[in-house]
Amino acid sequence: MSHAEESYLNKLADGLADQGYAEVDNFLSQQEVQAILATDDFKNGLLQFKKAGIGKSQEKQINESIRGDYIQWIDGGTTQKAVEVYLNRLRQLMEFVNRTLYLSLKDLEVHRTIYPIGSFYKRHLDQFKKDDKRKLSVICYLNTDWKESEGGQLRIYLPNGSTDIFPLAGRLVCFRSDLLEHEVLPATRERLSLTGWLLDRVIL
Repeated sequence: MSHAEESYLNKLADGLADQGYAEVDNFLSQQEVQAILATDDFKNGLLQFKKAGIGKSQEKQINESIRGDYIQWIDGGTTQKAVEVYLNRLRQLMEFVNRTLYLSLKDLEVHRTIYPIGSFYKRHLDQFKKDDKRKLSVICYLNTDWKESEGGQLRIYLPNGSTDIFPLAGRLVCFRSDLLEHEVLPATRERLSLTGWLLDRVIL
């Protein structure tokens, strides 16, 4: 493990332990971000991604008044090399927090995400009422040259207020899926990310 990798992993673990969330810049380099954006999946995103729904399995429904993003789930066994770099880094993160925070994370699930201009996701919690395997939410942004005036921030609600995180390319945000409500605010340009969860059970 390089010094840079150990530094951002320590920062993530410290943030999770102290306040339930953490963010680090350059989790992906700008070159790694560009390689992911160059894949056919993102270049043709809105043509082949599906409208995201709310809830799980049979209970899932699409409600554009609550969320407006489009997603495409990533199959870890068949994904492109550029995305596999990111998945491997998440596995490294999972091993690190298991060791330092004594968690028992065992698997991950990730999807590509596109928020069209003006779309949003209202305040919510990531963990399902009837399925609590999601323990940590992880979002890595892919938006180059993002300006704060363009909006699109992630707002995380804390016990004594809230914090806003802008979707800068390469930035990773990690937070407790079961504790921290959050929302995605509208933006004046399309907003791209890899969004996922670290799980305490293996996906079958």
